[in-house]
Amino acid sequence: MKVALKIITGLRCLLVLQEVKEMTLNELFKNTNYDDTLFSNEARYAIESAIFIKNNRGKNVPYITCISRKKQIKLTPEEAVRQLYLYKLIHDYGYPESRLELEAPIHFGREIKRADIVITDKDRPMVPYIIVELKKPKLTNGKEQLKSYCNATGAPIGVWTNGEQVSCYNRKDPNFFEAISDIPKATQKLSDIVGEHRDYAWLIAHDKIMHEKRSLRALIKEMEDEVLASAGVDSFEEIFKLIFAKLYDELICANDVTTYLQFRNNGNTDFELKEKIQSLFDDAKKKWEGVFSDESKILLSPSHLAVCVSTLQDIKLFNNNLDVVDDAFEYLMSKAQKGEKGQYFTPRYVIDMCVKMMNPSASDKIIDTACGSSGFTVHSIFKVWKDIRREKGLPEGEGFTAAQRIPEETNFVRDNVFAIDFDEKTVRVARTLNLIAGDGQTNVLHLNTLDYCRWGEITKQEDWIDTYNEGFKKLKKLQPKGVNDYSQFQFNLVMANPPFAGDIKENTIISRYELGKNSAGKWQNKVGRDILFIERNLNFLKPGGRMAIVLPQGRFNNSSDKTIRQFIVERCRILAVVGLHGNVFKPHTGTKTSVLFVQKWDEELCPKKEDYPIFFATMQKPSKDNSGDKIYLKDSETGVNALDEHGHLIVDHDLYQLSYKKQDGTKVTLEPGIAEAFAEFAKKERLSFFQ
Repeated sequence: MKVALKIITGLRCLLVLQEVKEMTLNELFKNTNYDDTLFSNEARYAIESAIFIKNNRGKNVPYITCISRKKQIKLTPEEAVRQLYLYKLIHDYGYPESRLELEAPIHFGREIKRADIVITDKDRPMVPYIIVELKKPKLTNGKEQLKSYCNATGAPIGVWTNGEQVSCYNRKDPNFFEAISDIPKATQKLSDIVGEHRDYAWLIAHDKIMHEKRSLRALIKEMEDEVLASAGVDSFEEIFKLIFAKLYDELICANDVTTYLQFRNNGNTDFELKEKIQSLFDDAKKKWEGVFSDESKILLSPSHLAVCVSTLQDIKLFNNNLDVVDDAFEYLMSKAQKGEKGQYFTPRYVIDMCVKMMNPSASDKIIDTACGSSGFTVHSIFKVWKDIRREKGLPEGEGFTAAQRIPEETNFVRDNVFAIDFDEKTVRVARTLNLIAGDGQTNVLHLNTLDYCRWGEITKQEDWIDTYNEGFKKLKKLQPKGVNDYSQFQFNLVMANPPFAGDIKENTIISRYELGKNSAGKWQNKVGRDILFIERNLNFLKPGGRMAIVLPQGRFNNSSDKTIRQFIVERCRILAVVGLHGNVFKPHTGTKTSVLFVQKWDEELCPKKEDYPIFFATMQKPSKDNSGDKIYLKDSETGVNALDEHGHLIVDHDLYQLSYKKQDGTKVTLEPGIAEAFAEFAKKERLSFFQ
């Protein structure tokens, strides 16, 4: 019995030893809003190596000896970020421990609060110089607390971080905190940071979007709260001007390594800065004509402009996949007017699925008839560019890039890609993206797609001609012989997400469409916009041409829409129907939608059949939560947000196959998605555009 008892006791000891294993930071941060992404491998190793386990009331709890306080403390996710940042301050920035104070008291009258880390002034050890806050996982709340601490102490610099994101600010006065790219090292002054010249290589290495997982949308919201709300200007226009100027600045510096970025606050006075940014904007207008008038000026006051420039300067807008600028424009446009017309920006992952399924080629003539920010056409461009470069044995390159394009790439954009929208603001956004992609040429036109009978009047207006006539002349050449009323064109591919809210009530428009009639063949007093877009889009296609169109789910199953479905079947082969999740267009609308894919009957490319298989699929992953915030893919092992090869966050969906890189560089490829399944179906069915 004694032997048996000893064995049992030994086993118990062994079990205890197995439980008291080393803890990693990934395990500590799992399922929290904290992260260690911003810190070096050396810092992570140093902190992980110092972790030890203590038995606390029967539970194994991680502890660490504080770098600064030299005492054992419980290691919470917040404390781990603090220890990592302390390591960074000491080893990377060179601050001596004597200047670092933790849980420093901040006095608000009789109330005392405590700052996570305070770096004291070099010459005045009792005066706070930099305040670092780590308590709040959400930037909005954390920044407000940080500002209050800086105002209470007079500290000129504040830092907020959760380990994944970091924001550094220079306190100009109690109301204005300008973003700065970094904090000074112990041997530097604030003026050294602010006044440093930066080139494009520096911007790539320090891009706030990639390294801090910030979004341009979030930064614009910050600017609205702090500056734009009281600036007395059109937020959309002024932010658009700044983005326009910054894109030009990046383009120049990317193609001339000897130049420095001008879109920066390098210690200029507010008036000097405004003069510099206005000059940059004027040069951008000359480079990309037809977006802003020659007389356009930046209307922000010098002080407001200084805050905006400081906020935007460390963001790389040429960020490969358009998500950076598109997210910002979606936000601005939704506030401006888009939602009133039932027209919402299509998420890029939905667009990419459509592009993969429609498989555009360099010989295709492509148009988006309700283009918004021109997502369908721009992503078609990216896909064709990859094909062109692959055929030439060239590196694939990035999509939305400041790098020079080869002639075949620019020729494709100039000659084959078109877009139309009835909203002037969205056309200007779309033109901007297409101008940049096409190296100065675009065929994005401000027209009402449905009301083509009035095109003749609109296209004779002098202002319209100055901006759009070159693209319109190319569009007219795509009319069939003998047709000159703009009712029909010869495109290979139409992709669109037309407005699906509101009706067309104008008889002059309705009378031009077969779908303007009811099932009894009588003209209706009102017809849904999306219904007329179905017919209009098909009239843009040549025989054998194909279409992808986003429609309300009801068009596919409502008994009242049987006539519409019959109209489509008579003219096209239905290729596929993909049901999208109800959260895809949130927060703007919760309307259930599906994407319809068809190909016009043609003796050669799509011979007419009475009976044929149709591809059906339904999106299972929501991609957004009920509030409309994107749900990002996480590494299954660590629980940390996964990143693509360019360092971008990845929306979690099943529309096409996703892949990401782990921290050690290995590539993880997930299961094929809907687009890959359709490609297999298309090859099996020998569809012409997958031959």
